[in-house]
Amino acid sequence: MINWLDWSYLGVFLLMVLENVIPPVPSEVIMGVGGIAAGQGKMNFALLVLVGTLGCTVGNLFWWEIGRRFGYQRLKPMVDRWGRWLTMEWEDVERLRRFFDRWGGVTVFLFRFMPIGRTVISIPAGLMHMPFWRFVAYTTGGSLVWNAILVGVGFWLGTTFETIDHWIAPGVVALVALASAGYLWRVATWKPRAKR
Repeated sequence: MINWLDWSYLGVFLLMVLENVIPPVPSEVIMGVGGIAAGQGKMNFALLVLVGTLGCTVGNLFWWEIGRRFGYQRLKPMVDRWGRWLTMEWEDVERLRRFFDRWGGVTVFLFRFMPIGRTVISIPAGLMHMPFWRFVAYTTGGSLVWNAILVGVGFWLGTTFETIDHWIAPGVVALVALASAGYLWRVATWKPRAKR
């Protein structure tokens, strides 16, 4: 019989909320280790995925609300002053707004599978005033798929954290290195449109 009030499920929920409020907490480890526990019969697979997904959605609402309250119009002075380091101009922000008007939901959904930017995408969604229920639907859908994959990997491996870390950590490190190199390249080569 499943104990719906089991502290381990509450722990997973709170950790997944925290993972989305403070991104360095890795969901791969939380849900992967949970999957191992499910593989050993200590947790229920479906309930674990459900609780983890609920935690993801609640955590992402934190950043969406910050973005929504700030609003993209307030970005203009920052973009005008720090455009080089942001590698963008106001025209880029307007283009992003138009993109989010059309493709924001799909973008939020797909970003739930990205090791980098999974949480950060909630900020532009809020800045561009993506409607609450649309944001929740796409966030929940993407998180559900991602968490099911992570729990499934842990369940399938049914072994130790070190094994999961062996599979996931190199990919995450490579993506971080590529993203950092891409940012440095953009800063080094960036020129305002007026000077192009």
